[in-house]
Amino acid sequence: MACKRSSVRLRYPPQALSHLRVTFSFMPYYCYIIYSESKDKYYVGHSEDVVKRLLQHNDGLSTFTAKASDWTLAYKEEFETREEAAKRERQIKKKKSRKYIEWLIHG
Repeated sequence: MACKRSSVRLRYPPQALSHLRVTFSFMPYYCYIIYSESKDKYYVGHSEDVVKRLLQHNDGLSTFTAKASDWTLAYKEEFETREEAAKRERQIKKKKSRKYIEWLIHG
């Protein structure tokens, strides 16, 4: 089937707009590890806003972290998409290793 020519006319020819630069900004996503000294536990998660999420953990809005209110950010990695951050979170959790988490934090 032959392609029909579009009848849409551009207001400005593409050459007239070549000086304009289009920049796309993205909101990064993070895989993070927080630590509670009182419970001596780590928590691995992912979020778009790590600071806001940390406040939620300390305010008891998450079931696992509600038992302590001294969570501090120990580690974070930045990703372009939520899927990548969630994938990294699963990789870390799948290892089920405190030793690995501490290696990430200190290494």
